[in-house]
Amino acid sequence: MLQEQLETSYLDAFIEVGDDLIDGAQVRVEDNRPTPEAVKKLTALYQQIDLKQLDEETIRQGLQLVLLKDVETDAVDANHQLTPDTIGFIMAYLASRVSHRDQLNLLDLTVGTGNLLTTVMNQLSQSNNVTISGFGVDNDDSMLAAANVVGSLQNHDVQLFHQDALDPLVMPKADLAVSDLPVGYYPLDDHAKQFKTAAKTGHSYVHHLLLEQAVNQLNPGGWGIFLIPSELFTSTEAKGLVDWIQTEAHLQGLLNLPSELFINKAAQKAILMLQKKGGTAKQAGQVLLGEFPSFKDADAVRQFTSQIDDWVATNIHK
Repeated sequence: MLQEQLETSYLDAFIEVGDDLIDGAQVRVEDNRPTPEAVKKLTALYQQIDLKQLDEETIRQGLQLVLLKDVETDAVDANHQLTPDTIGFIMAYLASRVSHRDQLNLLDLTVGTGNLLTTVMNQLSQSNNVTISGFGVDNDDSMLAAANVVGSLQNHDVQLFHQDALDPLVMPKADLAVSDLPVGYYPLDDHAKQFKTAAKTGHSYVHHLLLEQAVNQLNPGGWGIFLIPSELFTSTEAKGLVDWIQTEAHLQGLLNLPSELFINKAAQKAILMLQKKGGTAKQAGQVLLGEFPSFKDADAVRQFTSQIDDWVATNIHK
């Protein structure tokens, strides 16, 4: 209704509705839009919503369904699409196993609409009973406005920053970083040169630079859990990336996701687990390597996650 009334994109209409709900279900009117008749209808719809009856995860899932429609309606670019719940839950599960703190700062340098960030926040607060301050960065102001709606309606403590994620960061250091990394080249070659993962010639891979920026922002011993291309370590720039990891972090895990989730092998993704050196961090005796079984096979997935739990107990929290 608002999209039609305001003659705007689906995402902007979503943000408007979210802001109305945050403001106590008040319909805001500018230049006589929406019309008095639409305001009456919207107010009646808003009054049917009682978010206090719902837990954070139910609210997140509802908002995600609404935002999934945006992918189709607004023809959203692949790098701006939601991290699928299947993958978000796996990343949240891994975070819950390796991060054992009562309070933590959680950072997502490519926060988008905040779906992955709040998935991890919900999982950690439920399973580990931890108090979390969330921090998100994005250079797209519409995405950040949507993330503000998603975080606020779940009553999460989230601070959002509108900037290039590779510019200097002004938020506190993080204990945990998660990101669904965009894949491609970073266009600002001179800016990229300040990073150790920059390409020797030509454009640098933005996902390499973001890995370095995220680890730089972690406290000693902090963890980073990243969704990456499966081919990350076979690219022409892989050696520089490996050299940087060996200097700054412990590569603790690399888990391929089931190929059935992706259109083709070139699109396949994996989860990379890095722990920043320092503090009590040490290299695991055995790096966690493997590929998740088909998510359609519940028994195989349970068996695989049980093996991960054993690895954590033996290598990380022994």
